[in-house]
Amino acid sequence: MENAIRFIEENITEDLPVNRIAAEVNTSAFYFQKGFSMLCGYTVGEYIRMRRLSLAGSELLTSDGKIIDLAMKYGYDSPDSFTKAFTRFHGCTPTDVRKGGANIKAFAPLHMKLTLDGGTVMEYRIEKKSAFKVMGISKKFSYESASQDIPRFWNEAYVMADPKPVCGMYGVCFDEEMAGDQFRYMIADDYTAEKAQEMKLEVQDIPEHSWAVFPCRGAMPLPLQEVNRRIFSEWLPTSQYEIAEGYNIEYYSDPADYKLGVQDPEYYAEVWIPVKEK
Repeated sequence: MENAIRFIEENITEDLPVNRIAAEVNTSAFYFQKGFSMLCGYTVGEYIRMRRLSLAGSELLTSDGKIIDLAMKYGYDSPDSFTKAFTRFHGCTPTDVRKGGANIKAFAPLHMKLTLDGGTVMEYRIEKKSAFKVMGISKKFSYESASQDIPRFWNEAYVMADPKPVCGMYGVCFDEEMAGDQFRYMIADDYTAEKAQEMKLEVQDIPEHSWAVFPCRGAMPLPLQEVNRRIFSEWLPTSQYEIAEGYNIEYYSDPADYKLGVQDPEYYAEVWIPVKEK
């Protein structure tokens, strides 16, 4: 991650698609973006955008360059789009800064630090699973906006649906190429031919893999979010395993089995990641 951030900073005014950054640090765009947002709290695109706007603000204060030249330098197609983004970030227009008296915001480069928090236990198992099928409904999402768009997808396609097309046993991310800025997400169940045909559901093959399976217990979604964060910040850097392919599965037990549903303190879910030994 430190190498990736260094690469971003050294090429901040160039075109920086996520697959180019991920290739520099020998990982897939799929898991690089997921890990970056888990560790840093915002997406790769958000980080690049905020760094560029921070640097543009500094240049406005310290140079006489034209606003249109700054817009082009930091990746904006027109002064208007640059002004809108600049104003949202800094709270003032580029012209206000040039006139003097306007405050701008600084967004410093990230630096990763290793901290010692004391020994903690992270429960997991490695499970060899034969190829299997799931069925459900899916949609493509951008990594940039997935954290907001996927909950809306669940609400529209599952919560508000009548009848419900699936039980919602899994949430599955598919990015087989692991190289782009989009992935496919499916609300899914275990496959049965009769229901798949009756409800006209999509069917997806999941190949045979060894899976690292991480239990999550408690009122959702915080336990899932915390387990995902710890997978990338604690488990992957220190385990003997690495990510094998562009799949990520969340398993959800039946909310009807719990008094308070998914908000029950005993509610159970799992995160599955395909792995191979380093």
